[in-house]
Amino acid sequence: MKTGVIGLGTMGMGAAISLVKAGHETHGCDIRETARAEFTQAGGHATGRPADLPGDLEALVLFVVNAGQAEEVLFGKDGCADLLARGTVVLGCVTIAPEAARSLGAKLAERGLVFLDTPVSGGFAAARGGSMTVMASGPDAGFVRAQPVLDAIAAKVWRLGEEVGTGSTVKMVNQLLAGVHIATAAEAMALGIRAGADPQVLYDVISTSAGSSWMFQNRVPHILAGDDTPLSSVNIFVKDLGIVLDQARALTFPLPMASAAHQLFLAAAANGQGMRDDAFVIRVWQALAGIALPEKPQP
Repeated sequence: MKTGVIGLGTMGMGAAISLVKAGHETHGCDIRETARAEFTQAGGHATGRPADLPGDLEALVLFVVNAGQAEEVLFGKDGCADLLARGTVVLGCVTIAPEAARSLGAKLAERGLVFLDTPVSGGFAAARGGSMTVMASGPDAGFVRAQPVLDAIAAKVWRLGEEVGTGSTVKMVNQLLAGVHIATAAEAMALGIRAGADPQVLYDVISTSAGSSWMFQNRVPHILAGDDTPLSSVNIFVKDLGIVLDQARALTFPLPMASAAHQLFLAAAANGQGMRDDAFVIRVWQALAGIALPEKPQP
């Protein structure tokens, strides 16, 4: 199957490489030369502009950061939507508000394209292993056409109905939990460190106890290694929890835990940590309380 992937970041690169491994002719698009070089080395075809993707793609997968970027790569000056053949399926693997997903779907439908609202979860390892979870909604015809793509990138595809926007609603709830869990994991580790606990021992004990979570076990090792390389950045949760809170306000629905977590990610971003790994929201407590965090070993 001839596929395209726009956005070769942590998740997009993993999905694109998984498509190549599954035997699909895959064209990746990213503005960063380093990402294009990595994808080419993995056996893919790379370009820096969406407009330079082949017009005869059978499926296009979006792994950009937000709704604005999705609009730009599809409908902007160098966008590709008008180059695609009628019937091409577009998978929106982007965390955006449900109404933004519906807007994208309507604009693509006007051009004879089929849109699936398919945000994903699973992190770096699942993306590279082709084992992500997809929260998907959209027309049945789109699922039929996109099945080879979904088979290559996902271990579990939740089909949530034909209404575009449902997938993004479920992902929004997932991101509420993910953001709160990361912030709480950082808070717990910071408290333990301030109280004198050994960080590694603390992690080992909590990981086998009732207070653990998937995010605790996935993110705290980044803190222990002193490695703030962004597999998912602080700024991602500034955005995603912002979407959650915007939707809650529209529904007149209180979200005290999500609000507190959002403020912590905002504080980390204001402290210069926005492009660092999201586990390093712990540096908010480092700045406030002067705790010593584990440092990355020197080569």
